[in-house]
Amino acid sequence: MHRLKMSILFFVTLLSSLSFSFADLQVGFYASSCPQAESTVQAVVAKYFAVDPSVAAAFLRMHFHDCFVRGCDASILIAPTKKKQSERSAGPNLTVRGFEIVDEAKSNIEALCPSTVSCADIITLATRDAVALAGGPSYDVPTGRRDGLVSNPNDVNLPGPSLSISQALQFFTKKGFTLEDMAVLLGGHTVGVAHCTFFRHRLNGDPTMDPALAAKLRKSCGRRPRPLKKDPTAFLDQNTSFVVDNSYYNQILMNRGVMQIDQELALDNSTSAIVADLGSDSSGFMEKFADALVRMGSVEVLVGSAGEIRKICSKFNKPSLKS
Repeated sequence: MHRLKMSILFFVTLLSSLSFSFADLQVGFYASSCPQAESTVQAVVAKYFAVDPSVAAAFLRMHFHDCFVRGCDASILIAPTKKKQSERSAGPNLTVRGFEIVDEAKSNIEALCPSTVSCADIITLATRDAVALAGGPSYDVPTGRRDGLVSNPNDVNLPGPSLSISQALQFFTKKGFTLEDMAVLLGGHTVGVAHCTFFRHRLNGDPTMDPALAAKLRKSCGRRPRPLKKDPTAFLDQNTSFVVDNSYYNQILMNRGVMQIDQELALDNSTSAIVADLGSDSSGFMEKFADALVRMGSVEVLVGSAGEIRKICSKFNKPSLKS
C-alpha cells in the first residue's frame, strides 16, 4: 500500500532526525540531581486541573507551539518587554495559556534544586501529567532538555486552522513526522477549543459541516467578528470536550469538525482511512498519541552544555547572550 510505504519512509527519516535527541534525553534524568522534580510538577498540575480541566488542552497547545518553532526549548515562555518582543507576542501565541502553572512548578522546584531542572522539561512533564488527568494515556517521557537563549516572534510559523491537509503536512514533515503522526497529534483537539473567528466562515452554507452543529455554533458565535479577547469559543470535540479520547475522530467522521483542518482530516483521501482506524480503536489511539507526544517532545532539543537552565522561566538568565 502506498500509504504504508510512505509511512515507513518517513519513520526511517524520523528515527534519523531524532536519534541525537533520544540519545541525550533519558527517562529519570533527574533521579539523582532532583528526585522530586517530576512529582513536584505533577502536584502543581493536579492542583490547577482540579479547578479547571481545560488545563490539558492548554498544555497540549503550549507544548506544540513551543516544539514546532525552535524545538522544545521553552522559548515560548519568555515574556515580552517594552524593548523586546518574544514568541508570546506572535499572533498564534496570543491565546496560549498555562504560563502561571509553569512558573509555580518552577518556583517550587527551584526551592528544592536550584538551577537544575529546565523549563523545557517542565512543559513536557506538565503536558504528560495533564493528559493523564484528562483520561488520556499515562506514559514516561525522557528528560534532560535545556532552555533556549532566543525567543523571536518572527520565528513563529505554525499551521493554521484553514489549511488543506497537504499544506499542513509540510509543517509536520519538516519536523520529521509522518502523515499518520499528524493525524494522531491533531487528536489533541479532543480537549481543545477555538475562537469563533477561526471558523465563523463555515457556519453559513458549508456543506461539509453538520447543519445542526452549524446552527448551534451560529447562536453562540454570532455573525459579526469580535476582538479576539472577547470572541466566544467552541469545543473542537462537541462530545467529550474535557476527555482525552478518540471521540474527536468519530465527530469529524460525522461532519462535526469545527475548524476546517479538522474536517479536512476526515474528508481528504490521504487521511480518511487513518481517521476511521483511530476512531474505531480507542486503545490504539492512546498508544499512538502517547508515542507521538514523546517524539514531539524530542524535536530539536538542546542538551549537554547548550542553552541554559533558567532560574525564572519567563526570563533569560544572561541577557548578554540573547540574540
